[in-house]
Amino acid sequence: MTAPPSPAAPLARPPRLRPGARVAVVAPSGPVPADRLEAGLGVLRDWGLEPVVMPHVLDVHPELDHLAGTDADRAADLLAAWCDPSVDAVFCARGGYGAHRMVDLLDWAAIRAAGPKVFVGYSDITALHEAFALRAGYTTLHGPMIATERFVEDAPTREHLRATLFAPEQVRTLGLDTAAPLVPGRARGVLYGGCVSLLAAAIGTPHARPDARGGLLAIEDTGEEPYRLDGILTRLLRSGALAGLSGVICGSWQECGPYEKVRAVLADRFGPLGIPVIEELGFGHGPTALTVPLGVPAVLDAPADGGRCTLTVEVPALL
Repeated sequence: MTAPPSPAAPLARPPRLRPGARVAVVAPSGPVPADRLEAGLGVLRDWGLEPVVMPHVLDVHPELDHLAGTDADRAADLLAAWCDPSVDAVFCARGGYGAHRMVDLLDWAAIRAAGPKVFVGYSDITALHEAFALRAGYTTLHGPMIATERFVEDAPTREHLRATLFAPEQVRTLGLDTAAPLVPGRARGVLYGGCVSLLAAAIGTPHARPDARGGLLAIEDTGEEPYRLDGILTRLLRSGALAGLSGVICGSWQECGPYEKVRAVLADRFGPLGIPVIEELGFGHGPTALTVPLGVPAVLDAPADGGRCTLTVEVPALL
């Protein structure tokens, strides 16, 4: 088995997209609404892309209707898309639940042989972001999924992803006006993360991240009450998964309870680490979701003097 890359090592970046690129759409997690899928495909076509919907995207598992078809079929779609040399990118249709059920069914040797491609998703797709980083050595994009309300209806969310895909050098600095220093400071590291409950769920699994040496952790979540978020962060801390962490960037905490209580948990759990923490940068399940490149070196800047809080990637997300 190939050894996982160091958490502090930048990963291999795929080429940027150009008009006419073929992009596959997969459903690694929950069932996909057909009307939202069609709306999202229309956006991709408007961008000059040629979307290819994989065979099982609209499936629903015959017994477990929270899944978009069987684990084997969802994995087969993703693997086929990745290994098709005519496909330049793989977009997830939606999250939900199910990605970590099928992640071990993927042929990671074949994925490594095929080389890096653009991969976009968030929420439950965090399990795949971590797998692509640790088992293939590829960067990915924590960004909106095409069959979701956020992608279809929020223009800033859509446009930030478009710029990242076609002109990534133009969007190297991220941060909405909501961004603020929870713990002031400046830090450098390699970005990783996603939905924090999925990161905690990976602890103890065979290919889990051993620690966070040299990493900048970008986290968000949805539907986790403050006490549950406390438990999630405590598990990550107690396991050693956050050892060596350089800094933390927090996105949205949609439906996680009153934000002042969420903030109190974040401050309590991260404050003692003595590392800078930005809150409300603007990614995840919230109203506007910036696309965050994972696996690239970046600088977190959280000034104490009231200056703008930002996350700046040191290289464009895509080549």
